Amino acid sequence: MKRTVFESEHEQLRATAREFLARECAPHVEKWEANGQVDREVYKKAGDAGLLGFNMPEEYGGGGSTDFRFNAVVAEELSRFGGAAPGLTLQNDVVAPYFLHLANDEQKKRWMPGIASGETILAVAMTEPGAGSDLAGIKTTAKRDGDHYIVNGNKTFISAGINSDLVVVVCRTNPDPSAGHKAFSLLVVERDMEGFERGRKLDKMGLKAADTAELHFTDVRVPAENLLGEEGKGFYHLMQNLPSERLSIGVSAIAGARAVFEETLQYVKDRKAFGQPIGSFQHNRFVLAEMSTELDIAEQYIDRCLRAVLDGELTAVDASKNKWWCTELAKKVIDQCVQLHGGYGYMNEYRVARAYTDSRIQTIFGGTTEIMKDLIGRDMGL
Repeated sequence: MKRTVFESEHEQLRATAREFLARECAPHVEKWEANGQVDREVYKKAGDAGLLGFNMPEEYGGGGSTDFRFNAVVAEELSRFGGAAPGLTLQNDVVAPYFLHLANDEQKKRWMPGIASGETILAVAMTEPGAGSDLAGIKTTAKRDGDHYIVNGNKTFISAGINSDLVVVVCRTNPDPSAGHKAFSLLVVERDMEGFERGRKLDKMGLKAADTAELHFTDVRVPAENLLGEEGKGFYHLMQNLPSERLSIGVSAIAGARAVFEETLQYVKDRKAFGQPIGSFQHNRFVLAEMSTELDIAEQYIDRCLRAVLDGELTAVDASKNKWWCTELAKKVIDQCVQLHGGYGYMNEYRVARAYTDSRIQTIFGGTTEIMKDLIGRDMGL
């Protein structure tokens, strides 16, 4: 089914993204996966290509666009590429909105030019060893001391944890247990601040070139002017920005699954068993028909969500529905594609095997499937 949500300017960016990934990323995939992170320089090259900062104000070197379809195009092409690449969706869709919506004028002047150019790499630190989906369990503290906050605590599973220059850290600024969601604030911790240390670069089952790390904060003195948004409003700031992250994850999930499906479709036409293409067996033909239909339907919901963003109508519940459905569907589709490849589907030289492990995190990060369903259920008054 033809998609009508994108216009010519979006397709131009799509072509740019594909060319960039082929030129700047494809030759380095093996090295980056072996190193467990991409080279920092590729972020700057992505900025030069216009793949970063298009949602930043023009006065700070950005593109000045609020059209999330550009974000979606970059997310789709990264997923279709399927190899080691910089965390452009993390930068554009997950962390940059905190600076766009919460930074004051002084902070924008200080940070946005580097964010837009790719010279400044971003991360957000929410998850802790004892606090994942339940953000109320966060123990990292930030105590006010004159014109500074003193930050102590540990974070884990932090994407871009090694490469990042600015980390938006969720901290408990009010120790009173009765403060509830008003206990948290967002502080921007900078790379070279004393007491801020990178811990282990974590060994993951997939996404080998995405530097995911532990972060440790020991009496880190963070200037009060690095407070992002309002003190005590950190939880609410997170809730306002999560819908764009969840939409981006759904977009990426279906684009990646679509690419794997298309490769599998060609494989089952070429691969023969018992004297005929394996795709021509009725069971396999039915499985492929189901996957094709389900991917089309998911894309239509994604495109409706993108329209809702343009119209200012996308709700947190809409984004949650998108996130859980699309990621669970991607997991199902890729698993079926592995099965259709037979033994070759278990070999890492085939994209489908790598996609199987790379995509598995999508039903977990950005809010688990179970949390998404709970949010939707609560919205129904249950």
